[in-house]
Amino acid sequence: MDESSYSAADFHKNDPWRIFRIMAEFVEGFEAMASIDNGVSVFGSARTPESDRYYAMARKMGMLLAKEKFTVITGGGPGVMEAANRGAKDAGGVSVGLNIDLPFEQDANPYIGKLLSFRYFFCRKVMFSKYSRAIIAFPGGLGTMDELFEHLTLVQTMKIPPMPIILVGKSFWKDMIAWTEKTLLGEGCISPEDMGLFQLVDTAEEAMAALRKWLAKTTPAAKRKPKRPAAKK
Repeated sequence: MDESSYSAADFHKNDPWRIFRIMAEFVEGFEAMASIDNGVSVFGSARTPESDRYYAMARKMGMLLAKEKFTVITGGGPGVMEAANRGAKDAGGVSVGLNIDLPFEQDANPYIGKLLSFRYFFCRKVMFSKYSRAIIAFPGGLGTMDELFEHLTLVQTMKIPPMPIILVGKSFWKDMIAWTEKTLLGEGCISPEDMGLFQLVDTAEEAMAALRKWLAKTTPAAKRKPKRPAAKK
């Protein structure tokens, strides 16, 4: 990383005007996403090649979600994101790509139904959390970890409604989960119930089954209307 290209003085000098760009990203995002009420965000590495088993699994995930009328939401890039958008397109479903402007690696994939582009990560992450009913995380790098722990924190602190957060790929996630349990929980940095904020599965089919089970348990209660008190005779 070339630190000489960054000037704190220049960056702060433009702050008063930067707020308008931030506002515009929120307004455009809210307007474009307003019709989505059944979204599922799929996270994962932009570097996963088409030959990788997780690419095939994420494509299958997109197909399964689309067949059950979920809108597939991804970061819009290549790799796992491309695979999930591609799977949704294969099934004739709706998919969204929330692309981020980066100096490398993040060109929008060609399988997106609706594309939004963001300059700021935090604006983009609000769209994921606001319009998703579930999070499905495939193996990924720092960006995937950032999005995953952001949503775990939001659910833990009740800043967003409870939702299933499903990790796909037991061999990839097992060491992180073991460290979380041994170190974070062991040192008292999280509570035992926080280990229940996520589920670990090994296939797209298992992820879909976990999502169905969650929704079957929570949807009826959410839709149940309060009964009117009986009229007095």
